[in-house]
Amino acid sequence: MSPATTATAGAPYTPARYGAGAPLDAEQRHFVSRWSYGYTPALARDVLTAGGTAAWFRQQLQPSAVPDAAADATWGWWPSLARSAADLWKRQVDEVEGGWEVMAYYGSWLMLRRITSKRQVLELMTEFWEGHFHVPVNGDSHFVYRVPYGQVVRQHALGTFADLLKATITHPAMGLFLDNAVSTKSKPNENLGRELLELHTVGRGEYTEADVKESARILTGYRVDVWRTWDASYRPADHATGPVRVMGFSHANSDPDGRAVTTAYLDYLARHPATARRICRKIATRFVQDEPSTALVEHLAQVYLSSGTSIPAVLRALVVRPEFRAARGTKMRDPGADVVATYRSLGATFAKPASTEAAATQILWIASNLGQRPFEWGRPDGPPLTNSAWSSTSRALASFSFHWSAAGRWWPVKDITYLAPAQWLPQASLTFAQLVDHLCVRLLGVPSTAALLQACCEVTNYPPTTRITADHALVKWEFHRLLSTLLDSPQHLTR
Repeated sequence: MSPATTATAGAPYTPARYGAGAPLDAEQRHFVSRWSYGYTPALARDVLTAGGTAAWFRQQLQPSAVPDAAADATWGWWPSLARSAADLWKRQVDEVEGGWEVMAYYGSWLMLRRITSKRQVLELMTEFWEGHFHVPVNGDSHFVYRVPYGQVVRQHALGTFADLLKATITHPAMGLFLDNAVSTKSKPNENLGRELLELHTVGRGEYTEADVKESARILTGYRVDVWRTWDASYRPADHATGPVRVMGFSHANSDPDGRAVTTAYLDYLARHPATARRICRKIATRFVQDEPSTALVEHLAQVYLSSGTSIPAVLRALVVRPEFRAARGTKMRDPGADVVATYRSLGATFAKPASTEAAATQILWIASNLGQRPFEWGRPDGPPLTNSAWSSTSRALASFSFHWSAAGRWWPVKDITYLAPAQWLPQASLTFAQLVDHLCVRLLGVPSTAALLQACCEVTNYPPTTRITADHALVKWEFHRLLSTLLDSPQHLTR
């Protein structure tokens, strides 16, 4: 009889039930899978200490009240993240440090925060909004403002959409990326005026080409001294004055200082019903399922409008909906999320990088191997949120290869500490089935199943009753087979 047959023969399977079992029930596990970058025992303790997922979520929506020293400490690991635009440009011109290098540091820092931060909802929403108001990290000009742009998004990620919209659209990074930084009343550039309507707010079908032109006129005046000092300023002399009308918005626009009309225009767009539906559909797509119901979107849009575009209000309304509770395991992790969740599951700890071979630097290249580094999506629409973008055979094989390497502690190895195989054993001696159940709870936050146990038996060729100790061959030489099998499971690859 094969190990797999032994695992599944006889009565319907029940887990080996090592110890107390999963610390979170199925509904709680689903909740944290959507509102974190991956289950960890520490996360489970935080949820239970808070009094459950509802109380934990309330805390998460007020991130300043959640201590986050370990994640905050990573900011100083890459000093160039704090350099000014002019300094970054000079270092690139002088061939001291390229913009692509600084953007690689930024990507690594983002991934480290996602691994270590206790403010998991803030990290998720920062990523979501950086994707919505997408400014790619690769570019010859906007890279000089890309780090402070991300910081502005983080500052507003759990505020109001109206404030977030104003902060991002008028930011020099957005202006450089979509050419508003060189747009003037004599030569208005339509790129940002169009994407503001098409991508950032109301969406296609709600505006005309005439609206795009008027939108571009409203946004003139926000300039950057490109290729010289890189100073960002508002120049009234470059603002196109005169009456403007975009959709239902109209303004005399008589003041050369057009910042007031810009604010009024962006407030109008933020509070437009089409914007409410579009933003809430996108949030539901990210945190519920790829095709959210019309009823859910309409309900969230009503909350969005009645709350003054409050992002926390929308999130609170979403998590209590039956559609959210019913959507277990329906969302696939994208490449970056897989890397982050894997290191969280393995309990790896990172140290300040001492070289380019350090783990904190190499995780960026791992994400690239899987298919997507943070914010390298080239188009202004931002990276996709649906499963189909990340469900290819090549992606699966890349993830399996990464899981194998990480489970074996083979690469990266510098400035990172992994748990040794013996450290995964909860006691000196236990059966293989008990060990599998313990690891399922530890890595995945779920009890073992017949399918998971069978897979582990087949990969290692050990039957469930095998007695495992620190001296067993499994622990000495083969433990990566067991860990990687669980990391390759749907329970890890989906949220």
